[in-house]
Amino acid sequence: MTRKVSMRSWPAPQVPSLPGTAPTLRVLDTRTGERVSVTGSDANLYVCGITPYDATHLGHAFTYVSFDILVRTWLDAGLNVNYAQNITDIDDPLFERAEETDVSWRELADSQIELFRTDMETLNVIPPTNWVAVSEIIDPLVDEVKELIEEGRAYGLTEDGRTDYYLETSDDDYRSYHLEGMDLISVFRENGGDPDRPGKKHPLDPIIWKGVKDGDFQSEGARAGAWRPGWHIECALIGRDYLGETVDIQGGGADLVFPHQEMSLLHMADFHPEVNVRGQMNIGMVAFEGHKMSKSLGNLVLVSRLLQRGFEPMVVRLVLLGHLWNSDWEYTDEDLDRAERRLTRWRRVHHTGGAGAAELLAKVRERLSDNLDTPGALAVIDEWAETNEYNDDRDGAALFKDMCQALLGVSLS
Repeated sequence: MTRKVSMRSWPAPQVPSLPGTAPTLRVLDTRTGERVSVTGSDANLYVCGITPYDATHLGHAFTYVSFDILVRTWLDAGLNVNYAQNITDIDDPLFERAEETDVSWRELADSQIELFRTDMETLNVIPPTNWVAVSEIIDPLVDEVKELIEEGRAYGLTEDGRTDYYLETSDDDYRSYHLEGMDLISVFRENGGDPDRPGKKHPLDPIIWKGVKDGDFQSEGARAGAWRPGWHIECALIGRDYLGETVDIQGGGADLVFPHQEMSLLHMADFHPEVNVRGQMNIGMVAFEGHKMSKSLGNLVLVSRLLQRGFEPMVVRLVLLGHLWNSDWEYTDEDLDRAERRLTRWRRVHHTGGAGAAELLAKVRERLSDNLDTPGALAVIDEWAETNEYNDDRDGAALFKDMCQALLGVSLS
């Protein structure tokens, strides 16, 4: 079992308690296409975190704000939320960026982790219960990889005196409902996999450790790129050790459906055969100028740059909430204009209106319980604001403010 360690996250925003009872959330499961809900009093969430070699763009923000709404909806329903998220601070793209910019990989990772903290705090995102850096769990990962090798479930390929290890899989491991019709080998290749490497027993075998030399899994750890654990096995270990036998939702971006999340599930089953991953949420992709926003393309809209341009953090958050979590969408500056007008309208009605806030709360809860329909929730509030702007009700106004803060993470102050 991993010695449980967590990175310092960011301060948690205020989440007011609301009157009444929230309905049960039913959210779409990417893997089955069916709705799933939490059945007990505890809700366990695992979300794939950042590789810290660049600043937070709107695609990242959409992912983490979407899961923040999930957490808020669970909390409003009275659930105890246990939320784990990794930081992939040992990875080839990070090493490569450090070499390009002539800084140490540790210095680069630390600076970008701090920027991410700042962005998440600014956007009122509730921090994970456990925020776990891969660099902090290297020894347990080594132990798990060695156990897989000893049990014959992993094998090595040796080149130039170094050995990379792979988990041995089969066709039967990749027959999930949501993978039907997908060219898995092509997708694997396009997302950093190496299906064509000579000597692999199956093209889709995932790497579990790169760069072992003379039996020492950390022989050249100070040199960028000389060694590292496989990406998929990291998330599996953290999920097992921080969430236990039940993961209610495994989450990440839509680009992680395969290979990352599917292979993480394989590893998790290796570590803990009784583990039950009950649902999976994959957040839609955000485009800009006709292409998916990505570091490799450089078409990034950075959260920090929008704030530097003078846009309020709550405006940025409302831009993100205006899109359903599993939808793909393209950002334009018109999104910011609409969000500014919406925030201004809500703040005005908070000062001069408030009648019917209890009925509004029930409607917003209903929209969020239906697959986290944030666009629907915003539309309900807009309609209410149009008819209640000058119906002065101080108690209702206070409830409206608490509702926006608790359920949507939008501060009206």
